[in-house]
Amino acid sequence: MALPPGPRAPAVINTVRFARRPLEVLREWHARYGDVFTIKMLGFGTGVYLADPEAIRELFTGDQSDLRAGEANSFMEPVLGPHSVLVLDGKEHLRQRKLLLPPFQGSRVAGFREVIREVTEREMSTWEPGAHLVLRERMRALTFEVICRAVFGVTERERVERLRTTLGAVIDSSPIFMMARAARAELGPLSPGGRFGRRLRAANAALYEEIERRRLEPDLAGRSDVLSLLLCAQDEQGRGMTDAELRDELFTMLGAGHETTATGLAFAFELLLRNPTVLARLRKELAAADDDAYLDAVVKEALRLRPVIDAAERTLTAPRTVAGWELPAGVKVYPAILLVQMREDLYPHAEAFRPERFIDDGAESYSWLPFGGGIRRCIGAALAQAEMAEVLRVVVPALELRPLRPRPDPVVLRGITLAPRYGVRVAVDGRAQAHSAEHVESAVSAA
Repeated sequence: MALPPGPRAPAVINTVRFARRPLEVLREWHARYGDVFTIKMLGFGTGVYLADPEAIRELFTGDQSDLRAGEANSFMEPVLGPHSVLVLDGKEHLRQRKLLLPPFQGSRVAGFREVIREVTEREMSTWEPGAHLVLRERMRALTFEVICRAVFGVTERERVERLRTTLGAVIDSSPIFMMARAARAELGPLSPGGRFGRRLRAANAALYEEIERRRLEPDLAGRSDVLSLLLCAQDEQGRGMTDAELRDELFTMLGAGHETTATGLAFAFELLLRNPTVLARLRKELAAADDDAYLDAVVKEALRLRPVIDAAERTLTAPRTVAGWELPAGVKVYPAILLVQMREDLYPHAEAFRPERFIDDGAESYSWLPFGGGIRRCIGAALAQAEMAEVLRVVVPALELRPLRPRPDPVVLRGITLAPRYGVRVAVDGRAQAHSAEHVESAVSAA
């Protein structure tokens, strides 16, 4: 079967170009080849990018029996484990997803907002006027503590630091250890694979210790953290999750919900600081405290303009017609989150940061996809959006931050995610607690 057109460069050239300038390169390919194009990438093989919202809708809502997102994500199994919801397909995936969903819905997420605010206030209290910060690093510290408290249910500083040290050592390891079996070969204690193996074993020991400790808690059934809820959860056959399943899902929540949310927050702050009119209006809305419509719109617009993942993944296990193309089994299909969210026909002046577009008209179905879609949509989407909103709610009215670079950070590939190259470096110019609704109103008018 003939594949859609695409760049003819070798996979290594495509991969290097994409890693250095993912936004520009993807949009270049989209402009040249259209809504469906083929790319060869190192470590991923041949894949077809799909930037047509209607075709993505059909892919996400149609028959899923020949689509394997878990297989497409299988390179993450050496770290996340074989029971992670991200690497499972079929019945096993649906079982894990049903067990994982309840702690991340409705009132549960609302209950985590206070935790997020407390953690943010403690982090922000260390930002002294005159200090220079790398926001992505500060947001990583913040989101890790939120994960520890809301997901792991750990509040003691000593235990938080142990988890930060052991789990962070694995999360911060090069993605080559996930993608290349040879890199994980333990050829002695000083070999790269030997060091990585020790880090992974230490992280596993810390997680299993937390699971065992929680199982023995007398108030387990009354606790609200995600780990406790999962320990009490049962499937339709009355089976709970094994320790191995819990370990893999906890690691998945850390990997998928810590780094990505921190990066999303760094992007959101940069967009706000580079757009003073939007920043002033957000301060006005927060000072009025009438509702969160504009705050939520800021979060959505930041995730539209700077998604942390450029595309979802599906592997075809049988030939399938996608956007009019007959694609063979074995090809990966990439619903292109970034490209869809930058379409001018969906978002006029798509490169502009305009949160009001999510107040006036909202988003058409399958035109806003930062968390994927269909049965594989990110389970923690509501928590991630709540976390971004609460951090902005605390920081924006309280501090004056100033970008240290004259231009926005270039977007690059970090592991498998898009990230600001320099982490968004800012100066703390001072406290801003005195901002009143009237003061902000004048700032909006001046801007």
